[in-house]
Formats: sequence, structure tokens, C-alpha cells
Amino acid sequence: MAVTSDVIFDLQLGLGFTQALALAGVLSLSSLGVVAKVLMDEGRLREPVGIQIFTAVVIAEVLALFVVGFGISDHLFGGAHEFDWLNVVIIIGEIIGFTVVTWFVCNKIMPWVLVQLHRFIHVPQLSYGMSLGTLFLVVVGAETVGLHGSIGALLFGAALSSLPYQVRHDLMPGMKSTAEGLFVPLFFASAGLNLSLDFLDLPIGTILALTLVPLAGKFVGAFLGAFVTRIEEPLAIAAGLMAKGVAEIALLLVLLETGAIGTGVFSLLVLAMFVYILLTPFGITWAVRRVKPLEEAWDREPLPLAVDRFVLEGIKVKDILDGSRQHPEPSITVRLFVETWISPEQHDYVVVEGTQLQGIVSLGMLRYLPRSQWSHTRIGEILRHVTPEASPEDLVEDVLQRMIDSGLTALPVVDPTTERFMGSMTSYEALAMIVESATGRGFSPA
Repeated sequence: MAVTSDVIFDLQLGLGFTQALALAGVLSLSSLGVVAKVLMDEGRLREPVGIQIFTAVVIAEVLALFVVGFGISDHLFGGAHEFDWLNVVIIIGEIIGFTVVTWFVCNKIMPWVLVQLHRFIHVPQLSYGMSLGTLFLVVVGAETVGLHGSIGALLFGAALSSLPYQVRHDLMPGMKSTAEGLFVPLFFASAGLNLSLDFLDLPIGTILALTLVPLAGKFVGAFLGAFVTRIEEPLAIAAGLMAKGVAEIALLLVLLETGAIGTGVFSLLVLAMFVYILLTPFGITWAVRRVKPLEEAWDREPLPLAVDRFVLEGIKVKDILDGSRQHPEPSITVRLFVETWISPEQHDYVVVEGTQLQGIVSLGMLRYLPRSQWSHTRIGEILRHVTPEASPEDLVEDVLQRMIDSGLTALPVVDPTTERFMGSMTSYEALAMIVESATGRGFSPA
């Protein structure tokens, strides 16, 4: 706001309060996509420093998007530059109402519908088409209440995060290909058509202020915020919050189309965003590499012998496989399954009929099945029939990674030669093995 309004530096931009607020929000945004990509490339996303950076960027991005959505609202862009508290209250009420309705529809109704389509029709393209259509409706609804469409899209994605793994796995390829093949090229083409050299007509002081003050202010503010709240590695946190992406350019395009900013300011800031996109990944990488990896941090203090080595090293599935374990049959009802089979540490269960593997039933599927249907619905009707498998000769650490990748806590163990079902392995068993070894009690294979 120091450079977008005339409160501190009057750069003669001629912006009203809400227009200045919207532009300030754009300059305050951080790119979650850029940060996630850098942290994944460095292998630090799951470490404490990566989690802290990721969380800080999520919070900053959501808050800034709401500020921008508020600022570019049609209710306040009607040509008036007066700040009206009544309009503010009305817009906040509309935003809250829209958020509640959107969250309910996308978090409660849509997942149930998609799961039913996935269960009975088995056509992933239909679920994808329905999701895409709902996304467009949410975007239009967001624009209607004065929010930017990107905020509606963000709410839509967050609300659908509770979808079962298999449904999300079927939806993501279509969503990704649509974005990369259609929307992203159109967006860059639209931004490029509006670029000009008009920014060269701006005073040199305006150019320097619009590019350097937000840069310095955001970095110093993020660093001091992390330092005051005693978060470790404030430099890495501040570097992560400097990330910029294509969302900023999209919002600048919206401000240009609404007449909030001219082509000179638009072109200057778009070029600045391109520089951010090119350079900030290197800054984040440098700052993150200054933080010692988790393994090196552990080396600072002596550890028990059982933890000093990798407790799962060399242990195979056959070493912990319990061949006597019982498994639910597909013919039992959901109610009987819930009453007799569910344990607190397990969320997925291998289902077997006789000696034949049938699939896996996940507790996450049960929340989309009304309890009134539990008594007459067989678990065989809600099975995941195509699932990953483990071999008796597989290393336990490899199977654990397979579980993480597939979002499962249990996998069937099948002989790769005869395809005979031999039992199941759960993540809880591997965890118990690690805990026993770490506490010095040791582990003896079954």
C-alpha cells in the first residue's frame, strides 16, 4: 500500500482505495506451485523447514487472494473512489455466504456423487467432465459475489481434497492436461497481447518504487515475522515467500481489464513478475540448502544403536508376514464389517473369498454410504478391485513407499509366480517394528 496508494509515496497512479488494495494484494502474493516444485526437487518438502515454508506460503496466498478478490469487486469498482463501510460489510457477508455454500456443495455433495459414478459406472471421463463443469459454476459464482474466480477455484480444489485416492487419481490427468493444453497457453497469449513499452514513459522513481519497495518490504517483513515468532531458519521462510507465479500475471490482467491500472503499470509489473519467476527459485534453493538436512541434524547428538542404523534395512515382507491372519469376505454387510473388523490403527482392509484375493475396502468409502444402507450393502460392492500388490521377496521399505504412493495402509501379498494370495501387510506392522527397535527391545522376524 506504500507504493500503490498516495498515503506514503504518491506515485501519481490515480488509484482509489480498493484499487490500491487490489494491486497491493497482487504484489503480496506468493506462488505455492513454485515453492512446492523447488522443495520437491531438493527433497525437503517433508522436512521441518519444507513444511514451515509450504505452510507459510499457503496462508499468505489464501489471505492475499481474499484481499485481491475484495479489491477488484464490481461493487467497489463502480467508478467511486470513496471508501464505504456499508459496501465492505455487504461484500464480506457475500464472501462468507459464498464460501459456506461452496464448501458444503463441493465437500459433501460432489464427493458423494463422484464416488457413486466411480462405483457404478466406472467411467473416469464422466467424473472429470462433471468436476470441470462444477468448477466453472463455482468460478462464475465467485465472480458474481465480487470475488475473483481463482478464489472460487481454490475453494473448489480444497473442498475436493477429501476424495478417495482412486477417484482423485482418475481426475488429475484430465485436469492437468486441460490446464496445460488449453488454459495456460490462452492465458499467456492474452497477457502477451497487452504488453507494451508504455512503462518507459513512467518516471524513473515510479519504476524503481513499484519494483524495489514491494521486494524489500515483503522480504524484510517475512524475515522479521519468522524471527519474532521464533521460527527456525527465518531466511529460508522469507525466501520461500518471495516466490511468484502465473497467478499474479492473471490478476494483473484482471486489473487492466477493469481499468484499475493502465498498460504502463501493467507491462512494468508483468515484466517484474517474469523476473521473479526466473530468479526466485534460485534464491529459494540457496536458502534451503543452507539448512542442514534432517540426517545431518540428527548427527549432532548421539543416538541409540537401534536408531543409528536403518531398522528396516534388508528386511523382506516374508520376514513379517503372518499367514494365519484372517480377512473379511466380500459377502458380509458393511454394518457387520464395521462392528467386527475395524481397528483404530488401520484404515484399509484386504478382502478375500476363500483363497482368492478380491480387493481392498477403505474406510474413506464408508462416509459416502448412508448408514441406512449399511445393513443390506455388501462390502464387495464398495471394493477397490485394482490395487497395488506386494511380493514375499519385496523389501519392507519398498512396500511402505508403495503404500504412501497409493494412499493405502494395507497391501495384499501375492506370489508373483503362482499368483497365489499369501496374506497381507499393514503399515502398522512396519511402524511397530521401528518402535520396538528404537526402544531397544529389538525385533525378531516371524
